[in-house]
Amino acid sequence: MAFTSQRPGEPTPPISDAHRGPTGVLEVPQRFLMGPGPANAEPRILNAQSLPLLGHMHPPFLKIMDEVQQGLRYLFQTDSKYTLCASGTGHSGMEMAIANLLEPGEKILVGNNGIWGTRVADMAGRFGAEVVELKTEAGTSFSLDTLTAAVEKEKPAVLFLCQGESSTGVHQTLAGVGDLCRKHNVLLLVDTVCSLGGVPLYADAWKVDAIYSGSQKCLSAPPGAAPLMLNDRALEKVRARKTKVRSYYFDLNLVGDYWGWFNSRSYHHTGMTSMWYAMREALAIVAEQGLESMWERHEAAHKQLWEGLSALGLQPFVEKPEDRLVTVNTIKVPEGIDWAAVSKNAMDKFNVEIAGGLGPTAGKIWRVGLMGYNAKPANVELVLAAFKDGLRQQGWELAAN
Repeated sequence: MAFTSQRPGEPTPPISDAHRGPTGVLEVPQRFLMGPGPANAEPRILNAQSLPLLGHMHPPFLKIMDEVQQGLRYLFQTDSKYTLCASGTGHSGMEMAIANLLEPGEKILVGNNGIWGTRVADMAGRFGAEVVELKTEAGTSFSLDTLTAAVEKEKPAVLFLCQGESSTGVHQTLAGVGDLCRKHNVLLLVDTVCSLGGVPLYADAWKVDAIYSGSQKCLSAPPGAAPLMLNDRALEKVRARKTKVRSYYFDLNLVGDYWGWFNSRSYHHTGMTSMWYAMREALAIVAEQGLESMWERHEAAHKQLWEGLSALGLQPFVEKPEDRLVTVNTIKVPEGIDWAAVSKNAMDKFNVEIAGGLGPTAGKIWRVGLMGYNAKPANVELVLAAFKDGLRQQGWELAAN
């Protein structure tokens, strides 16, 4: 058959069906995603993604982008104009922040107490930064004294900390760190991928210069958006760069223009239409619930989980209570217990995801996420039932008694 869209001289071989794609309507199993993320999405958010597409420069769509930015200001607790979502998962927010805040040869001091510090160090090195890693034992956080000594010694351009380290279950306090960075003219960059919306965060009051996060955890949206915030100090650094940002896609001088940062709306890339619908809806839910209510709900789920785990004889991986993250809970695997068998039983019998360790904690812990839509009593009880059943199969109750 001849097609008018085919050009003269182009060959016309038979169409091969060797790799013909799938047919029929997609079906997926329903799971309780109680690992470190993604969490189950709010049905209202999933419904928003089925709304009709708009053009990425249509005024109604730009209005949705504006609403997303406003919602992010509330979520971050900032008056900064410079909020947006990177088109991608939390890693895209990480890469966008690093690519823009650091020029080749500049130093970044990376607080590394888990896999996310390791990732940031790797990423910063790829952009030509001088990377200095400040390490501490997995399951512990950095004291202000330790950070002060390191900043005074290294004199970095940027200090990175992870507020919620999901590979270890550590909550890093930010108390006093912003003042430290202002004193030494250092930008403070914070990862909040698994903590934003689940634990208190006050970007302006705590003097945090740049923050990135992810959509798929405490915000109860699907993966695909990375909330990001820069304050005036951070944006000034980006605008005064001597070299071009080494990523066109993540250049905030360009992406920010699309989001209206610089009083214009220039096309940069096609906005993730359905994902921005989801983010708008997720942030509307945050506004309707209120941050204090959200933080209280996550903390209550954490307390309920540990009351049940303690009754089973299980112990937290993070020894200091003040260092324990409420959104991703880490549990020591007892000696003689096959952690993978417990996780497999949870999925096979209860349809519940219970994750193992990652990076420095692989094989040593379980990780239970209580985030967003999943941070509710019924889900906690389901997780506890799955643990009890899986441990019983390995004789744990006899050993514990």
